[in-house]
Amino acid sequence: MTLRIAISGHRGLPTAVEQQVDRLIRDALAELRDQDVTGLSCIADGADTLFARAVLDTGGHLEVVVPAQKYREGLPAEHWPAYDTLFNAAHLVHEMDFVESTSEAHQAASERMLELAEELWAVWDGLPARGFGGTADVVAAAHHRGLPVRIFWPDGATR
Repeated sequence: MTLRIAISGHRGLPTAVEQQVDRLIRDALAELRDQDVTGLSCIADGADTLFARAVLDTGGHLEVVVPAQKYREGLPAEHWPAYDTLFNAAHLVHEMDFVESTSEAHQAASERMLELAEELWAVWDGLPARGFGGTADVVAAAHHRGLPVRIFWPDGATR
């Protein structure tokens, strides 16, 4: 049976924090080495990409949820090559009906991931979202659905 895990998490993390988060995620995936894992991600820069790469590197499958038609162009241009690589490696792509890459589109995509997942992994500092559709909102939505949530945040890290 496949374990389906959605990811939500912060973008723009300091390099040292990204490296720590990457190790935490990879360690958690190593604990699941006897299971078939499918990761669900919007593959934004930051936590989404760290998770997606780790899932693929450990032999899992990747499903991408694209929040809007103009989503990729709303991401930092330096992230586009990574986005394209992960997009092309996806086992399945779910495209939302939004055109513009807005907070509403991002939250809707996160809700779609939660519909498809059995649990949420969140790279989250525990603070309120900086805007609608942030990690805190996704964690709240997962709790509302009764999905298990696993938080990944290095001790002493800041954004």
